[in-house]
Amino acid sequence: MAASSGYYDGATDLYEYGWAKSFHFCRFYKGEAFQAALARHEHYLAAQMSLRPGMRVLDVGCGVGGPAREIARFADVNVVGLNNNDFQIGRARRYTKQAGLENQVSFAKGDFMKLSEQFGENSFDAVYAIEATVHAPTFEGVYGEIMKVLKPGGVFGVYEWVMTDAWDGSVPAHKELANRIELGNGIPEMRPLKQARDAMREVGFAVEHEEDLADRPDEVPWYYPLEGDIFKAQTAWDYITVWRMSWSGKIVTHYGVWFLERLGLVPKGTWEVGEALKVAGDSLVEGGRTKVRQYLLR
Repeated sequence: MAASSGYYDGATDLYEYGWAKSFHFCRFYKGEAFQAALARHEHYLAAQMSLRPGMRVLDVGCGVGGPAREIARFADVNVVGLNNNDFQIGRARRYTKQAGLENQVSFAKGDFMKLSEQFGENSFDAVYAIEATVHAPTFEGVYGEIMKVLKPGGVFGVYEWVMTDAWDGSVPAHKELANRIELGNGIPEMRPLKQARDAMREVGFAVEHEEDLADRPDEVPWYYPLEGDIFKAQTAWDYITVWRMSWSGKIVTHYGVWFLERLGLVPKGTWEVGEALKVAGDSLVEGGRTKVRQYLLR
């Protein structure tokens, strides 16, 4: 977990710069604003999980708390966000105070491979993870810990990163693509869909709903902000978001982050992480277009 924590010290400012305070991808409707799409994606998860007012809910790998705050408002639940990074926890608490949600959303530092040790068994009515458990050493390990902290009859919802059945690790191009996604996103291993499905069942979950959201026939693909084509921006406000991944946006970010790091205005290592994220962005677009990388709802 230490390596991941160091990665996020450098990545946090870049994530917020390019992706606001919700560090995840989402589907888009034609003409839908970027921020609205992020929120709708979070609402969809809460609705699929049938979250109800007053529930105690755990957010595994909460980032700076964007989804935790949005889901707390949407479903009127009490959310505990778990993160292993002090830098992000500090940001999350500050943003939550600004939003006036301190009594509804809280944050704890911890290891998602030791949830039952930290919170005790049967502690939460529901648990969700948004693009976080892909960072676990094994799916079985983290899913097993989530099972332990859930109360009997509790629900676990997850947006998971996996490789589709179209991915073949024996094909050099496929293997290279997975490696680039891993490198750029601080992921130990991109695993095939079957591993996630088998791990769920092995630890005792009954999978009630499974869907590849990336395979929906959407007119606007989930990866469009990463393509850097400003003509694809869905609203005027989104031009800047999309421009950041264009060739000119990447140049500005490249030199801008280098300068800010030299001045000590961003954590040391931010520039290096930014260079890795460029590779990650291009790789995710390639994976999305070829449909060998999947975005899964369970």
